[in-house]
Amino acid sequence: MYAAVLRTPYALRTFGAALLGRLSYGTVALSLMLAVTAATGSYAVAGAVMALYGAASVLLSPLRALFIDRYGPRRALPPMALSYAALLAVLAAVAWRPGAPGWLLVALALPTGALTPPLGPAMRTVWGQLLSDRRLLQRAYSLDGVAEELLLVCGPVLVGVLVLWAPAAFGVALSAGLVAVGTLVFVASPAVAGVAPVPREAGRRRTARGKVARRLWRPVVVTLGVGIALGAADLLVLAFAEDRGRGGAAAWILAALSAGSAVGGLVNGAVDWRGAPRVRLAFLAVGLAAALGGAALAPGLVALAVAAACVGLFVAPALTTAYLIADDAVDAGFRTQAGAWVNTSLNAGCSAGTAGVGLLVGHVPLSLCFAAAAVAPLVAGIVAAKPLRSPGSATPPGLRPRGSAPDPAPQSPAGLEVAQSSSPSSSEPSSSDE
Repeated sequence: MYAAVLRTPYALRTFGAALLGRLSYGTVALSLMLAVTAATGSYAVAGAVMALYGAASVLLSPLRALFIDRYGPRRALPPMALSYAALLAVLAAVAWRPGAPGWLLVALALPTGALTPPLGPAMRTVWGQLLSDRRLLQRAYSLDGVAEELLLVCGPVLVGVLVLWAPAAFGVALSAGLVAVGTLVFVASPAVAGVAPVPREAGRRRTARGKVARRLWRPVVVTLGVGIALGAADLLVLAFAEDRGRGGAAAWILAALSAGSAVGGLVNGAVDWRGAPRVRLAFLAVGLAAALGGAALAPGLVALAVAAACVGLFVAPALTTAYLIADDAVDAGFRTQAGAWVNTSLNAGCSAGTAGVGLLVGHVPLSLCFAAAAVAPLVAGIVAAKPLRSPGSATPPGLRPRGSAPDPAPQSPAGLEVAQSSSPSSSEPSSSDE
């Protein structure tokens, strides 16, 4: 089933190049934090560097995606990626030896984060260009999400191996090389050449932006809730493990969450769903909240690992569905921006979740902290389940494939019936990163 996606002309070549560049996102954070700490001897400086780098990378993601849509990936990505790689190389050089000036590292962090190339949203735009079949596009997004999840797990492991025999700054330099080579190979693909900039007149651009704001609220709200839950879970798992005197077990519990996400993503992509995507998105958000709430009852580390794996089962499917809804909510010239907004809400939610639960840990029992973390995806799921109707319209906007006929009769209340794969009517009725 996934083989059909990769057999699409130029798909494997383009996807492989994008993953090579995106591996740098899995290696750069840990490498940069270790390198700055070793070079300055200050956790405060390392924290400032990571905060500025992360904030610029996350908050400016939609703006960078706008340049991709406006000028096309072949024109916009190379200067962005090469400038980003050059700044990473400068950071690596400055932090290579102890005694580096902290002010210089802090000053370099902001422009470096600001230029992070949005390879994830750009690749999802290419998937939309390559695949007209909505079922195949769903599988492509699922495969993309699972692969990215694995990269974010493998990246820190790779850094952990590198620092055994080289300075941590070498990992920063490696991240620069990965993103530069991956981006250049990516934009050289004929599939990327097919993603042309779509110029618009000022009036039409204002109209399209209004549609984007109106139609993207659902996936943005849900991914924000999912991000809050995941950011909180990271800290809570560590606190839970340390409370039992086994802080190192946190890595294995979080690995179980990632494994569950990978399994959930692959299963989601293999199923031909029938029903409104907004209902499926709401179901996945509520399911994630229920699984995270169940973690509050975990009596020990093994039970928490099982609960974390159950949480993961909903993560990748929720993100895939959100990206699909966002993709269908906008015209072709806004796809990269739509994906970037979803990606930004997820990352912002992760930061907010970690910060928020950090205020609770130590003052509130961990079981209540887990329950509190489940509130955000629960509320987001309930809100996302509500239909959005425009004046004079019986059908929520942005929830049918481009160019399709109006939706058929209303779905069953569950809205999650699985279509028979052999049925011609089983095509994905869905609306839809770094």
